Amino acid sequence: MKTTEELLGRVVLVPGGCRPVGRAVARSFASRGATLILPVYPDWPESNKDMEQEFSQAGYDYLCQSCDLTSSTQTRALFAAVKNRYGALDYLINNIERGGMPVVHGSYQLEVNKDQWQVEFDTTLRAKWNLYQYSLELLRNCQDGAVINISSIAAMVGRSGPAAGLFNDGYSAANRGVASFTRQWARELAPSVRVNEVMLGLVDGRHGPSTRGWGLLDESQQQSLIDHTLAGRTCSPEEAAEFICYLAVKARYLTGAVVPFDGGYLLGGSSVGEMPDGIL
Repeated sequence: MKTTEELLGRVVLVPGGCRPVGRAVARSFASRGATLILPVYPDWPESNKDMEQEFSQAGYDYLCQSCDLTSSTQTRALFAAVKNRYGALDYLINNIERGGMPVVHGSYQLEVNKDQWQVEFDTTLRAKWNLYQYSLELLRNCQDGAVINISSIAAMVGRSGPAAGLFNDGYSAANRGVASFTRQWARELAPSVRVNEVMLGLVDGRHGPSTRGWGLLDESQQQSLIDHTLAGRTCSPEEAAEFICYLAVKARYLTGAVVPFDGGYLLGGSSVGEMPDGIL
């Protein structure tokens, strides 16, 4: 990816940087010269190692710090480190969640899923809230900053239609709550910091191909999801990342918005018939 200095001196925090969408977002900002703050989780040690190796070889300026973002204490410590090292934060990309696909996890009532509901609410809502709350001091000191909350069309779809195997009840309900944060925070941080939400649809590596859940669907189930999407395909992490970066950096008159980036999935399923001849 070609590197520019468009965002040189700007600092962006991207949780989930070892996963497909988060990694693509981090690359998009870093390739424009931004400094990266990357909270990492012990759950994916190989992915974390690969991410750090890639960004080091690319020469990006970044700070990795292990952090359980559902913990107020650890999140506060993360921002203390950011303040001590950089003294600034311009963009918060709130890309944090842990959802369970029904086709993988099955019912919440299974013993193996006894903590799954709480995990989905803690990561999708509590972790986002923690990141926002403890970033406020730094965000309020920046000019023309942005918070981008990343959510899912599960908020609107629930466990229904072709996506019934991908979106579980608790995950869907938690994502529905993100919009409340988005609108509240937009009011709180106006006018210097904009807050918007990107509601992602079927992205490769995130509710799309290259996930375990997608692989468990049979060919007809996969095709039903594609057919329900007006664009007729899934989205790459890089496409999603470029849109997220655009909203954060360029969309300076947009705040408090919840923007579906789903290829038209939410509009799919209802065809447009031919215009009737009428009787006049």
